Amino acid sequence: MSEVEITREVHEKLAMSLFNATWDLLGREDRTEKDDIEMIHSAHASRHHWGQIGEPLQFERGEWQISRVYSVLGRSEPALYHARLCLEICRENDIGDFDIAFAYEAMARAYAVAGDRENYEKYRELAEKAGGEIDEKGNRDYFLGELNSIKL
Repeated sequence: MSEVEITREVHEKLAMSLFNATWDLLGREDRTEKDDIEMIHSAHASRHHWGQIGEPLQFERGEWQISRVYSVLGRSEPALYHARLCLEICRENDIGDFDIAFAYEAMARAYAVAGDRENYEKYRELAEKAGGEIDEKGNRDYFLGELNSIKL
């Protein structure tokens, strides 16, 4: 079977479209089990396509989104795995501001899902500190709202 070459533009369009589709599914309150499965696949597929053509910023945001999907679904082990990848990418590439705050938020959320109070509190504190340093007020307020939505 011959390989089909996917252009940079196609990878980018698929990555963005799948990321947005995942975000839409995350926001639905009436998700079905089929939607949950689709949400997992679309988040991973988006990250795959960014992995072909993207930069560390897109990689870490993709890992963050995968972690969020698994946290929303109550699956702590994969949520924590992808949150760690997100945080590592931020640290290795000096990605700060909004993104490092959300990397810590992902860690806190995954530990909350796991019921690990000690690590939840550690990463929530790091997230609060990083969130307070977000330059733009609108982004800072949005972040704090998301952080405050975590339930332990």
